[in-house]
Amino acid sequence: MPTSPNAAPRTWFITGASRGLGRAFAEAALERGDRVAAAARTITQDDFDVRHGDRLLPLTLDVTDRPAVIAAVTTAVEHFGRLDIAVNNAGTMSMGMIEEFTEAEARAQFEVNLFGALWVSQAVLPHLRAQRSGHIVQISSIAALGGFPSTGMYSASKFALEGMSEALAMEAAAFDIKVSIVQPGGYWTDLYTSMTATTPLEAYAPLRAELERQWAEGSIDSEPRLAAEALLQLVDSDDPPLRLLLGNMVYDLAFDISRRRMDTWAGWEKVSRAAEHAVAATEHAR
Repeated sequence: MPTSPNAAPRTWFITGASRGLGRAFAEAALERGDRVAAAARTITQDDFDVRHGDRLLPLTLDVTDRPAVIAAVTTAVEHFGRLDIAVNNAGTMSMGMIEEFTEAEARAQFEVNLFGALWVSQAVLPHLRAQRSGHIVQISSIAALGGFPSTGMYSASKFALEGMSEALAMEAAAFDIKVSIVQPGGYWTDLYTSMTATTPLEAYAPLRAELERQWAEGSIDSEPRLAAEALLQLVDSDDPPLRLLLGNMVYDLAFDISRRRMDTWAGWEKVSRAAEHAVAATEHAR
C-alpha cells in the first residue's frame, strides 16, 4: 500500500533486516520511497537493490550489545536527520523441553528476543520523545499466545517482550509515541533452519515423536511480503492497535485460547473471589 504522493518519506530502523521478515519489511519500506536503517549481524549494501541508493543505510549490529545498539541508532538519526519507525524484528529460536535447557541456552533465548528489543526501544525513545512522534513495532510471535511443548523457552521470551511492551506503550503514549505488538503465524523465513536445539532427554522421546507426527501433517507458511503489507497498513494507521495478529491460524488460535482461559476463570470464580477480603491497615497491624 503506497504512501500518499504528498506524504513525506519516513525513516525506519529495522533489526534483523538481512533475511526473512526483516528483509521483507525493509524492502517494502524502501519500495514506497521511505528511508531505512537496516541493522543485522551481517549485512551490506549489496543485500538490497541498488535502486534504493542512499535511502538505505546498512548497519552491522548485534542487538545484545547495548552500547552498540545506542551507537547504531545515533548513527541512523545523524545520517537521515530523524527517526519515525523502529521495528524490533531480530529474534532467535531454541527448541527443547524446559527441563533440557542449560542456563546458557535459556539466557541466550532472552538476550536477543527480550533484551535486544529492550535496548533498541531505550535507544530510540529519546529521539522520538524529542520530536513527540514515532512508532515502535515489536515483532512477537504466535508463541506468545501460549506455551507449547518444545517451544516453551521461546514462548517465555516472547511473553516477556509483550509484558514489557504493554508497559512501554502506556509510558510512550505520554509523548505521542505509538507502540504495537505484531503476532505473526508461520512465514517462510530462516527462523526454523537457523534455530538451535537442546540436548534431548530420552524421557521425552514419546512426546517428541507425537509432536513430529503432528508437524508432519502439514503446516503451510506464507510469503513474508504479506506480513510486510500488513505492517505498512499498521504504521499508516492514525490509531494503530496495541496488538495485531497476522494469519488465519494465529487469529483463530488467539480466540480459542482466550475463550478457554475465560471459561477456566469463570469456573474458578468463587475460589478467586474468596481469596480477597480487604481489611483496614490498623486492623491488620493488630
